[in-house]
Amino acid sequence: MVVTTPAGERVAQAIRAVLPAGAPVGLAGLDNDLIRVDVDGGRFTARWIGEGWLRDARAALADAGRKPEVLVARRMSPGARLAAADARIGWIDESGAAEIVLPGLLISRTGRKDPKVDRPPRWTASVIGTAEALLLGTRPTVAEVERRTGLSTGSATNALKVLTTLGLLQADVARGRGSAREIADRGRLLDAYAEAAIARTPALSLRVGTAGRDLIDELASLGKSWDAEGVAWAATGVAAASVLGPYLSEVATLDVLVDAPTPATLDALAERSGLRPIDGGRVLLRPFPTPVTRRLCGTESGLRVAPWPRVYADLRITGVRGEEAAEHLREAVERG
Repeated sequence: MVVTTPAGERVAQAIRAVLPAGAPVGLAGLDNDLIRVDVDGGRFTARWIGEGWLRDARAALADAGRKPEVLVARRMSPGARLAAADARIGWIDESGAAEIVLPGLLISRTGRKDPKVDRPPRWTASVIGTAEALLLGTRPTVAEVERRTGLSTGSATNALKVLTTLGLLQADVARGRGSAREIADRGRLLDAYAEAAIARTPALSLRVGTAGRDLIDELASLGKSWDAEGVAWAATGVAAASVLGPYLSEVATLDVLVDAPTPATLDALAERSGLRPIDGGRVLLRPFPTPVTRRLCGTESGLRVAPWPRVYADLRITGVRGEEAAEHLREAVERG
């Protein structure tokens, strides 16, 4: 059976890109995302796993009946690469990176960085904020989104329309502010939200040092001073996960969102707080990514924290351990 599915075609293209030039390659589709590869007298199976996050790799590796010898993805995350290595499975991604060790076939390539791409045009700050609110349990109606997020009627209406167009919400027949849509698939909404939230994360940040040994205690102390000033703030990343869905035994760095949207206000806040900018500092200060994120923050175990979908997205880009903590948080939320 020839390779005819979109997933199969992407597997085929990725494999051809990393094999030696002129290597004879035979490809045959086995099902929608699994193909058989014959190369230079050897044979292996490869499977498309989508974006290539740790969750994608784990799902493919847990499917005993269709477990491939090589995983193929758009971009394998550090967590996904480690999961493949632990399972003694090879991998390839569309950057041209690959690690394959099979009888008669050894490939190790670093790949190329993605060129800078435009932010997802439909995922504006309002759409991201609306998705964040829906994942927190807000009903997908204009009235409820407007109430929970603080968005205008027009922005809430447009955000729900965009999410519906993207196939993440299902519209009912009724119309008006109180008409309800339904989330088509919460997992798919979370994945799409996380990708967009990561892509649109503001570049502005300031890394500072702190003399405190216990970073959570240090953050609580800083938080009191910010509260006294009327400065909104919230922990995200590992610090927030330590109370929302504990996984890592130690919080070695702090990732803190603060109401300081410009370089000048961020520098001034650090100076007033006695925080000195330093390369490699254990505290990272960043502005809130959207006004909705700031509004949706809450308190858990006495700590001000960002909404859990934002924490999940931020964890996914903090290395292998952060990605593992993100999946643990997701599972904890899904269990209720």
